[in-house]
Amino acid sequence: MLSSIIFSQADYRSNALAQPSVGLREYLDTFDGYSFNYPSNWIKVRGAGADIFFRDPFVLDENLSMEISSPSSSTYKSVEDLGPPKAAAEKVLKQYLTEFMSTRIGVRREADILTTSSRVADDGRVYYQVEVNIKSYASSNELAVMPQERKTRLEWDRRYLSVLGVENNQLYELRLQTPENVFLEEENDLRQVMDSFRVFKLSA
Repeated sequence: MLSSIIFSQADYRSNALAQPSVGLREYLDTFDGYSFNYPSNWIKVRGAGADIFFRDPFVLDENLSMEISSPSSSTYKSVEDLGPPKAAAEKVLKQYLTEFMSTRIGVRREADILTTSSRVADDGRVYYQVEVNIKSYASSNELAVMPQERKTRLEWDRRYLSVLGVENNQLYELRLQTPENVFLEEENDLRQVMDSFRVFKLSA
């Protein structure tokens, strides 16, 4: 679907407290044709591999990125070209799991599609919203010979929120990543970020 780099701290243990709401700031990209609001205290990270990338300075495993399909190979007319929201969600989840593939012994991932929805925004365009949960488990003793000697522990438990939109024959995906325990505290702000996402037509 979209070529992407997942921005994660695989060995990070998220036990930091979520910060109080700090308000949102607009990010506008007139070159690529999209905009969204993001928490005003999040910092921009350069060279992260996405079109744009912001992260929470306190909860390092919480971030936001933008992925855009290649203009030379895209012929999208509407986000509905992906099929219904559930079909789009399955593609999104498959992409996440591909990015999280691990060669470590004893690592396994559990993933669930939590919600899918479609909405028409105030710009008249259709946007899909997808939420998935992914848990990563790892063996505490990767070199153990017997399976019963490999005790499994939870490495991380995250929620991934994607908003999909189409314009300029391209597929745009706004991605948010947050630990599940932080999501519970910051859900209102994160949903405002999702709802703020817009794509717009570029001038010829």
